[in-house]
This record gives sequence, structure tokens and C-alpha cells, in this order.
Amino acid sequence: MISTYRQNLIGAALVFALAFATVGAFAQVVDTRIGKIETVNGFPTAEAAQKLFNESDFQRATQAYLWGLPAVGFQGLHLAHLNIFGAKDGEVVLYVTLKDKAGMLTPNLTTIYAMSFWNLEKQGPLVIIVPAGASAGGVLDIWQRPITDVGQTGPDKGQGGKFLILAPGAPDPKNSEFITVRSKSNQIWFATRGLGADPAVAEATVRKYKLYAYDDRPNPPATKFIPVGDKTWSSEQPRDLRYWQYLHDVLALEVPEERDRFFYGMMLPLGIVQGRPFTPTDSQKKVLTEAAVVGDLLGRLTAYSKRVEGTEVWPDKHWEYALMVELDQTYKGYGQIDERGSWFYEAIGNTVGMQGRTLGFGQLYLEAQKDNTGAWLDGGKSYHLHVPPNPPVELFWSFTIYDNLTRGPMITPQGAADISSRTKGLEVNADGSVDLYFGPRKPTGANANYVMTMPGKGWFTYFRFYGPKEAYFDKSWQLPDMDEVK
Repeated sequence: MISTYRQNLIGAALVFALAFATVGAFAQVVDTRIGKIETVNGFPTAEAAQKLFNESDFQRATQAYLWGLPAVGFQGLHLAHLNIFGAKDGEVVLYVTLKDKAGMLTPNLTTIYAMSFWNLEKQGPLVIIVPAGASAGGVLDIWQRPITDVGQTGPDKGQGGKFLILAPGAPDPKNSEFITVRSKSNQIWFATRGLGADPAVAEATVRKYKLYAYDDRPNPPATKFIPVGDKTWSSEQPRDLRYWQYLHDVLALEVPEERDRFFYGMMLPLGIVQGRPFTPTDSQKKVLTEAAVVGDLLGRLTAYSKRVEGTEVWPDKHWEYALMVELDQTYKGYGQIDERGSWFYEAIGNTVGMQGRTLGFGQLYLEAQKDNTGAWLDGGKSYHLHVPPNPPVELFWSFTIYDNLTRGPMITPQGAADISSRTKGLEVNADGSVDLYFGPRKPTGANANYVMTMPGKGWFTYFRFYGPKEAYFDKSWQLPDMDEVK
């Protein structure tokens, strides 16, 4: 319908142009940012109409790319579970090592992850049995909005609990045995991390989680845990036509929410239509492919050059709040377009515990992409970071470096992309401060305080606080910028 309408309008423009040319029509050329646009008696010529429609489609697609980032991030990880790890919905994948996490967007390399997916419409309500112990995570919908936290930052408060996740519109069994919550999407994602200092204890804790269908509660099957194994994988959002296939497929199983109907309408001329297969025309493929390239660049810029209010952590420093997305993705009455694009371009997940607002619990994320001079971090240069004494954390801190293109851990011959207060052999100064070093060559004596970077690669970092303390919130403790070591 859309393409026929356009053909008719372009054809009409051509007819008008020919007709008016014979009777002294008024022609006008308008200079615009996309070139010269010619009209005849106010009507665009056929060439001008095509140019304007192409530009409109491209603009819509680039903005739809940013809008779709959380859903496509959800889909990318889900496809990895299904197609690479061989994990069916309801089976739990364990991410333990650097190699396990190499394909994930900005993972923490200090803690173990356990993740699973579920389709509430097909599989029915989901039961999650949360064990007592040091773990924290949540259940999220396709837009990566939290349905509930679980573990230390959830309503069970780390004491263990039984959760029941319902689909949109599904009847509530009103079973007081469970903490019952409702998702806004049919497809959901469960993720948790083990927080114990002993890796064996942390893994044992997450292996005590149980997931099964509500109807199976009289005789629940054992939850299957699947290791990533020796697999190369990636869940980063594609920079080509696959992006739109991912977006179409994840949305196809959902009923559009009111807040998103405007974007569904914007995507109609792009060939992404609810209830129809994704079979774009050649011209649509061209626009979508070009928009994916530019959309990726816009996502990168939105993430690394944030231009939203309140992103600065400390005055005159280059540390930023990485996660500025509210749980419902709105703030002061508006939808968080740039905040959402920034976070979900480079990361996955959002829970109460990840907001970094709870004294002594959860975690928070500070981000830097620049050194003390404001220059981008360069894998071919060497840097030093001084972590002051008494970091304000109840559990631990960690410093992880990421490749700015893949947003995954920077992979180097050293085989490490992380330093934390739990790093074995970490050298601590007499006053309790720590000096960290990053670059292509290890400084003499740096040992466990050094992480290798790669020439020709840009990078950024997250500094994580697990269990932030008052000195962070009142800003009496501050982290300096990284300085280049010449």
C-alpha cells in the first residue's frame, strides 16, 4: 500500500510537471541539506519526490535503529542462547570465564553470570526459585525494563523466595506461595550473578536457582545448566540488514504498547509491519542497510559523547554515569531517547540493583572514554590510574576495559581485561591506594596491576562499585582521571 501510494504521487508529480510546462507553469528550485528540490506550481517533480521520500525513509530508519537498540540487544543474546549454545528457553547458560563472556556487551569479568529466556505466551507463567545467598539479578522484558529484581536487591532481599512471572493479560492464580509479578511482553529474560568472593561458592549459589513452568509445579523438572564452552560468539547489534530482521522478529511475538505505536507507524514504509513477514524490496534493503551503518555510528556517539543533563560525576573530571536510564525509561515526563540509546548501545540489562542508588547494596557503573586531557583512550598509548585509599564499597570494586566497537571485553594476548579489588596478587600501597596501568606494554613491576591494550583499537572503561557506601554518595571520595604515561 505504501509503495503504491508513492508511485501514484510521483506519477502525479510528473503529470503536473508536464501539464504546467505547456501553460507557463511556475517552477521553483529550493536549496536544502539534501540538495536542490525542484517544484512546479508548488508540486514536487518526480525526481524531487523520490529524493524526499528516500530521505524520509533514511531519517526514519536511523531513528528507529536507536529506538530498537534494547529489543535488538535482547534478541541478539537470545539467538546466541538458541543457535550457538544450544540452550532452549528455560535452560540456563553459565558465563564463567573471560572467553565465556567475550561476546557479551560490557560484562563484569569478576562475577559469574547465569541467564535464561522464556516465552510466557507459549510456555505459560514462569516460576523462578531464588536461593538464599549472595546473588543479585532480575527478570526483564524485551525492552530490558525490569519486571522484578531477584536476590539481594529483590523483594526476597537475598533470603530466598519463589517468584511467579505472568504474561500481559494472563489470569492471576493468586497463589500466596509466590511473589507474583506481570511482564509487559510475552518474551522475557532472566539473569543473575553470583557475588560470593569464592568463585566456587558463587557458582554453587547460582546453580541453586530453579526455573520451570507454573503448571509443572507439582513435579518440577530439574533446571538444566549449560556452559558456554569453547565457542566464539557475539551478541552485539548488527550493522547491516540483520539488525532489522532481529527487530522485526522480536516484535512479531508481541502486541505493540501505546508508547511505541508512533515508531511502528514510522517503520511502515521500511517494510517492518506487524503481522507480516519481513520481505523488504531492493530499495528498502538499500535504505535499511545504509541506516544501520549510520545508526550504529549514532549509537556510538550517543554512548561515548553523552549530551544529556547530569552525566558528569565529579566537576572537571571525565568520569560519567554510564547508566542514566530510569526503570520505566521515562524521566520528568519524557521518554529517554538518548539515555536509552546510550546505555543499550553498549550494555544489556537494567534492574533496581543496577541503578546504584541503594546504600550498601547493588552496583553502580561509572564510565570513561577519555583521559585527563579529554583525548579519546587509545590502545596504542599507556595510561595510569590512581585509585585512592578506602574505596567506598561493601563488597568490591572492578575496572574493566572494553573494545569501543564490539563493546565486549578487549581481547589481548594477556588474556585479561579486568582488574578488581579481588584480583590475586594486586599490589596495594601502604596508604591503601592502588595504582593501575593500561597500555600495549607492561611497565616494570606492574604485574597484577596491569592490563594490556591493543594498538589501533579505541577503548572505554567501566569502574564498578559493588555495595556503594556513603563516601561515594556524598562525593567525599573521588576517582581521578586516567593520565597518559609518555
